[in-house]
Amino acid sequence: MAKNKFHDGPGPSQRQLRVGELIRRTLAEVLARGDVHDPELNAMSITVGEVRTSPDLRVATAYVLPLGGQGQDQVIELLARNKAELRRAISKKLALKFSPDLRFRLDETFDRMDDTRRMFSQDDVRRDVED
Repeated sequence: MAKNKFHDGPGPSQRQLRVGELIRRTLAEVLARGDVHDPELNAMSITVGEVRTSPDLRVATAYVLPLGGQGQDQVIELLARNKAELRRAISKKLALKFSPDLRFRLDETFDRMDDTRRMFSQDDVRRDVED
């Protein structure tokens, strides 16, 4: 059975967490300032919730969500289209040996929180939890 290098082991190292947070902040700053030469992307307000890096720091997956949740499919497409420019901007700001390959995914954290709240509000679940 093949192992998935992103999900096996004890979890991300301190270095992965630190670099992921630096990339997250830098990416959020670049997007907020509109430093990308794409008017469609600059017209959107995008939240960068988390960035996870591979153990070798060569791949960074950014979990993003457009403000208000509108245009989720479009935001992934726009970010992917401008991936090279975003990668250069991050590389310029951070002193990393390699500029990571950027990947973009929708941040589904808020959807999962809503699902969890709904589940805990059900009478039978609340009764089980209180017992």
